[in-house]
Amino acid sequence: MTALPTGLTAGTHAIDASHSQAAFVVRHAGISKVRGSIAISAGTITVGEDLESSSVTATLDAASVSTGDEGRDGHLRSADFWDAESNPTWTFTSTSVRADGDDYVIEGDLTINGTTRPVTLETEFSGAATDPFGNPRVGFEASTKISRKDFGLTWNAPLEAGGVLIGDKITITLDVSAITAS
Repeated sequence: MTALPTGLTAGTHAIDASHSQAAFVVRHAGISKVRGSIAISAGTITVGEDLESSSVTATLDAASVSTGDEGRDGHLRSADFWDAESNPTWTFTSTSVRADGDDYVIEGDLTINGTTRPVTLETEFSGAATDPFGNPRVGFEASTKISRKDFGLTWNAPLEAGGVLIGDKITITLDVSAITAS
């Protein structure tokens, strides 16, 4: 049994969608990176009396993708990529939580485009605070790398000089603020 980090208390913490974000980075044309975000629409962090009895669930809105280019965003929402009309949400459900030095590892199942694969979130507890409205909050940062092909996201285009337009590895980072249930 691993003790909870200082400032984190047992209980249920609802992810505050307006103060949380999922961002991604993928290699483009082999020479640059495209960055974007997807809204976290809901989620719950359930903290047990010890770390191992804790869990996380989250839902992301696939149609909310934003890369700063509406044409690209529309293509990402299309059936070529995650088909947001047929698969409107991405979900994450943890299977284990454990300490790793001063940080934490959350293992779980990520579902994108109807395909579920295990992922590992390298996680940092950012702290706890009470906001100006009296809401007790907790914050976390997490990241993982996935292969988009593992989730059936295989659309690509060959480059004249060799290689392909879109890299396979995607880095996903999460910045989460959650309100503690009273």
